[in-house]
Amino acid sequence: MGMRLQDFMDVKKLQKLQDTFSSATGFAVIIIDMQGRYVTKGSNFTEFCMTYTRGSKEGLRRCTKCDKEGKGIYECHAGLMEFSCDIVVKGEKLGAIIGGQVFTQQPDEDKFVELAKEFGIEPKKYIDALRKVPICKESQIKAAAQLLEEVINQTVNLEYIQSTDTSHMGNFNQEIGKTTETVREINQKTKELEKIAFRQNILALNASIEAARAGEAGVGFAVVAKQMGELSKKSEVIYQEITHAAEQIQSSIQKMNR
Repeated sequence: MGMRLQDFMDVKKLQKLQDTFSSATGFAVIIIDMQGRYVTKGSNFTEFCMTYTRGSKEGLRRCTKCDKEGKGIYECHAGLMEFSCDIVVKGEKLGAIIGGQVFTQQPDEDKFVELAKEFGIEPKKYIDALRKVPICKESQIKAAAQLLEEVINQTVNLEYIQSTDTSHMGNFNQEIGKTTETVREINQKTKELEKIAFRQNILALNASIEAARAGEAGVGFAVVAKQMGELSKKSEVIYQEITHAAEQIQSSIQKMNR
């Protein structure tokens, strides 16, 4: 299953934008997901559409089909002008803004009487509701649709960026925690190795003393003791360098957490 609007978007923000737009323009608006399910509640939906057309089984079937298939500015099955704008995040379509529910000219009432019969609706009630549907120019519909598309898409994409940044910060903090623990372990193990190197140094020194006491018989042993002592000193230097590097990493981590 792909990304969903609800995964990162506060639906209340979408609802508020939608309601404000509808109040300012008089257009009906609703947002749907990729399955055609409603993400928001319909704003300014007409009685003609919601109570009667969508209220009938056949009318709802045709409306749902229009919601899924409608592109740009189009005439719905009932003869109203509507618009559909894609909601896109990172090139992926997550849903659509459906709006309009207006006429661009005076509707033919006889046609809607016949449509009422098809839907099983009382013709008089259907015509009374029809007469309340706004009439406006197609240019107004286009301008309003473009405005709403830009506002909704900017808002959705901003919310997506903010949510992914938060997610990335969570992962970043988690990795910082792991790194801090690793540095702590390095410090602990390095200290143990430093202690071993110190003991090796003592052993090498004792071996040198015993070799000197043994005279010629201890010459070979003295060479080994000397090499052991040099090796332990080199190890000690390396362990100190590791400790210093670990301290620098720790310091950098602390600065990033400020």
